Amino acid sequence: MNNAIFTFKEPVNEPAMTFLKGSKERLLLENELNRQSNLQVEIPLIIGGKEIKTGNIGKVVMPHNHKHVLATYHKAGEKEVKDAIDAALAAKLAWMELSWIERASIMFKAAELISKKYRYMLNAATMLGQDKNAYQAEIDSVCETIDYLRFNAYFSSQIISNQPGIGLGNINRLEYRPLEGFVYTITPFNFTAIASNLNTSVAIMGNTTVWKPATTSLLSSYYLMMIFKEAGLPDGVINFVPGSGSVLSNVVLKHPDLAGIHFTGSTGVFNYLWKTVGDNLELYKSYPKLVGETGGKDFIFAHNSAKKRELATAIVSGAFEYQGQKCSAASRTYIPKSIWKETKEHILQLVSEIKVGDVIDFNNYMNAVIDEDSFDNIMSYINYAKKSDDAQIIAGGEGDKSIGYFVQPTIIVTTNPNFKSMQEEIFGPVMTIYVYEDDKYEETLKICDQTSQYALTGAIFSNDKYATVLACRLLRYAAGNFYYNDKPSGAMVGQQPFGGARMSGTNDKAGSSLNLLRWTSPRTIKETLVSPSEIKYPYMD
Repeated sequence: MNNAIFTFKEPVNEPAMTFLKGSKERLLLENELNRQSNLQVEIPLIIGGKEIKTGNIGKVVMPHNHKHVLATYHKAGEKEVKDAIDAALAAKLAWMELSWIERASIMFKAAELISKKYRYMLNAATMLGQDKNAYQAEIDSVCETIDYLRFNAYFSSQIISNQPGIGLGNINRLEYRPLEGFVYTITPFNFTAIASNLNTSVAIMGNTTVWKPATTSLLSSYYLMMIFKEAGLPDGVINFVPGSGSVLSNVVLKHPDLAGIHFTGSTGVFNYLWKTVGDNLELYKSYPKLVGETGGKDFIFAHNSAKKRELATAIVSGAFEYQGQKCSAASRTYIPKSIWKETKEHILQLVSEIKVGDVIDFNNYMNAVIDEDSFDNIMSYINYAKKSDDAQIIAGGEGDKSIGYFVQPTIIVTTNPNFKSMQEEIFGPVMTIYVYEDDKYEETLKICDQTSQYALTGAIFSNDKYATVLACRLLRYAAGNFYYNDKPSGAMVGQQPFGGARMSGTNDKAGSSLNLLRWTSPRTIKETLVSPSEIKYPYMD
């Protein structure tokens, strides 16, 4: 019997490879990109550990070359969704009664497999299927995925070690039970790491899941599922169910054993899930826990003491990395008039250096947006700005979807702080800038706070500490992740727990113990050492 009292030490973040010209890692990645470009993978459902092929087929294409089919996948019907729920419930008891250390060790093994054995496979799948350049794929699909897996093991050991004290004549314990039932996980296209974490953060605490992966990131999600299986994840703990969201939700949201939803995606979809769960409350055995990270209208706010080149760099990288398809991507900026001219020159010079194209060409800073719907939506905002008297496009403004879904990095300058592209989430490479009078710093901070329904990320650029602190105070609820003198993206697991409030989600902070706690239903156990044998109070004798 292993009776050691075990805790995981705090890990370090996985170092990112640089893929320099002539390096071994670059050659290995290029070879893997070539290999996967010449494959067409068939992706089944995986329910209770078994591959299920329904014959209802969909396609996974390269966004930068939408005629190139990377994979075909089988879509779930209602029967398969019910089977997945049954598999999750059947696996629950054995999984929850397994020692937390053994559950965590599976996550550590998955992290090691990604780091050492499947690094290039996962990188290439993310590049080709989700159109991330090599650096963006590396920090996401490899580094952040690994960090979630390792840090969550550490966080879970912290949680479990948090126990109440011994009382007078009693011993007290907290049992961190998993939720009663199964958890429905709905993952987005834009981060392979989120696809992993929405499932594994739930599972490490003893829960089982029914996983609806995004169709546009199915290849990397499928490879994640294979890695989890190789790491020793028991059958039925995570059930991989690609298909229509409406088909899955129609079954899942009516099931009495629905215990929770772990979601990243659009605000509209999360609102639908929340409303439907509310309408179905009488069906459930317990109140489902809803954890969601949704939209963002993330900002950069500059004070006139800001360093202009650094501000411009944050605007360009914050807005255009991964084509602006990060929940945390900067999409609106407030710049004082006194520094606008010089900052604008830096911005235009940096944008002129951006090349847009195929992910296989490592010189391309930007690649394609994810699909045609996204392309059309982004271009509708650009075309709206072109026709507006309140806006001027000073860079970009063009798109081409004939071969791939390419949108040029676009900068809009508006005279209206409530202009459409200052308020609404676009989820593409479009930055809107509002230039304000220097003496209206505090007033414009309040406008920034009130402009958007979202509150995910934001940044203040200032070298005046009083101005910085004022911004932090007035923008207290405008962003769940707030940055001083940096772009509002790039949160690291264990360093900047991620999440926002308002219409940006429930702010349950992925990358910290706060998120893991949501997937527990603690039970207090009190053991009385000598039980009372009289009912009278002492003063009655």
